[in-house]
Amino acid sequence: MSKKVRVRFAPSPTGPLHIGGVRTALFNYLFAKKHGGDFILRIEDTDQNRYVEGAEDYITEALNWCGIAYDEGPNKNEKFGPYRQSERKHIYKQYADQLIANGKAYYAFDTAEQLDAERKGHEAEGKTFIYNWHNREKGRLVNSLVLTEEETKAKIEAGEDYVVRFKSPQDETLHLTDIIRGNITIDTNILDDKVLFKSDGMPTYHLANIVDDHLMEITHVIRGEEWLPSLALHKLLYDAFGWEAPEFAHLPLILKPTGKGKLSKRDGDKLGFPVFPLEYTAPDGTVSKGYREDGYFPEAVVNFLAFLGWNPGTEQELFSLDELVKDFDLARVNKAGARFDPDKTKWFNHHYMQEQLDLDLAEQFKALRPELTDIDVNFVALVVGLVKERATFIHDFWDLSHFFFTSPSEYDEKAFKKAVKEETQDLLQEVINLVTLTKEFTVQNLQAKIKGWITDNEIGFGKVMMPLRLALVGALQGPDVFDIMFMIGKAETVKRIEHLLEHV
Repeated sequence: MSKKVRVRFAPSPTGPLHIGGVRTALFNYLFAKKHGGDFILRIEDTDQNRYVEGAEDYITEALNWCGIAYDEGPNKNEKFGPYRQSERKHIYKQYADQLIANGKAYYAFDTAEQLDAERKGHEAEGKTFIYNWHNREKGRLVNSLVLTEEETKAKIEAGEDYVVRFKSPQDETLHLTDIIRGNITIDTNILDDKVLFKSDGMPTYHLANIVDDHLMEITHVIRGEEWLPSLALHKLLYDAFGWEAPEFAHLPLILKPTGKGKLSKRDGDKLGFPVFPLEYTAPDGTVSKGYREDGYFPEAVVNFLAFLGWNPGTEQELFSLDELVKDFDLARVNKAGARFDPDKTKWFNHHYMQEQLDLDLAEQFKALRPELTDIDVNFVALVVGLVKERATFIHDFWDLSHFFFTSPSEYDEKAFKKAVKEETQDLLQEVINLVTLTKEFTVQNLQAKIKGWITDNEIGFGKVMMPLRLALVGALQGPDVFDIMFMIGKAETVKRIEHLLEHV
């Protein structure tokens, strides 16, 4: 690539950032870093009616949490700033005027009522109303193509509301190229004359998007599939200005777990998984779950998002961010929608749990449980090391390890019936004697003494080990019995066995 690669992620601050948006940001980031380019954040806030306070902060916090750092953006390295479209609105009118002067756009003064009447008239005839070459110069519509220059000027000076519409070409065939979807052919006769600019001084998305991408020297536009219908207009706008268009790539939709339809917040609420990177509280107080608050590691989120539409072409599934940068290729992004699999996201998180340092996990575990406030973090780390293989989230640790910190006060009923028999009292009393007589209280010594005694006396292992586990844990679960005994110590081990014997 001769030009330096420059890509942008351009969300609207209208609420929380959906994971589909995070995936778009990630793919832009990976492509830029793969080619030594720049990743830009631009806030597209021209629609002030839908603007939500705090949404921009949410976007930047989400990207930072995922490790998707942008090179340029609001308040950061503003070489092509400003990066909020609302702060750039003074720029766009000159470009709308340029299109009008070149005959590529025109003023339209039609009221909402007039347009509604046109739609209803077409519907009555079984047709669909499209504002384009079919009707823009036939006199029923009020625009500068049918008005004289003086009439147009008079309407503008009188303060009449107007829009600037793009003049879509007639009887042309557009040949478009998409990196992911290949060659696309469009008949321009089916295109409508999109609104580019309004009399309130604000551009629509289409004009602002094209102008900003050009001025910011964007070389590749990587965005969601929902923008594919706009590709023809955007290419025509580049041609109308005489600018070189960037290359386009439209990413596949993220589908519901069923594989049918686009993933929505409702799907997450129904099936109990987040669709937002961070927890979000709406202006009405409604709280939406976030991956961060639900206990996911950012590395896991990035890894599973990368696989929503992209395939490395190998069996490898676990990728660090650096590995993703190295292997990412838009040519390996699929056209078809990517099915979201909640269980797979948990699988990724379980893997990244195992890679974390036990001490780091222990500190996070302590922060979650007030019961651990006064317990040495190094002891907690030892416990974490014994149970984390069976955990998916840090908040799973307590159910897997509470018996390391508190004695069981009751016993699982089914486990009690299964483990406790007539001979249990005598057998556990002998275990108490063996534990008491063990001078060097290590896992190896305990294992040798108790297992040796069981073997020498030809006792079934289950007759001893099941009630012993029940005494220590309160249920027939947990890590190795001898690890538990060593961790809680000799006195606590004896105390717990005696407590069970009182119930026998």
